[in-house]
Amino acid sequence: MLGHFASRVTVVTATYEGPVGFTCQAFAALSLEPPLVLLAPAKSSTSWPRIASAGAFCVNILASDQEALARSFSVSGGDKFAGVAWHGAPVTGAPLLEGALAWAECHLEQIHASGDHELVTGRVVSLGVGEGEPLLFYRGGFGSFSV
Repeated sequence: MLGHFASRVTVVTATYEGPVGFTCQAFAALSLEPPLVLLAPAKSSTSWPRIASAGAFCVNILASDQEALARSFSVSGGDKFAGVAWHGAPVTGAPLLEGALAWAECHLEQIHASGDHELVTGRVVSLGVGEGEPLLFYRGGFGSFSV
């Protein structure tokens, strides 16, 4: 049943002993006042502990033409940033991926254990939007939204 829920695709990034990031589908806006987001990294993630240690992160909402980024950041190990264009986000310097549809730069607020994942809240300190359509994940595959 949950595979029938279309989700946005994001790459969560930070700088901790170099750039680090992972693909994350479990992401949502949580609160407007204060501005908070929610994400749920797997406890098995090798990237998440480094991002948590950084204390800040950038959620890059991927555009429909960024499926290759989603796939490369979903694999454990290796240099995920090889050949990837990015620059530091304005407040924390976390990697902001070129071509992202939108982004939210956050300071880490809270981490709660929840099953085989952690529920993470981040306080938004800056955000921005780009151009294009969103990359979506549905029933095991990538797609896009069209009006």
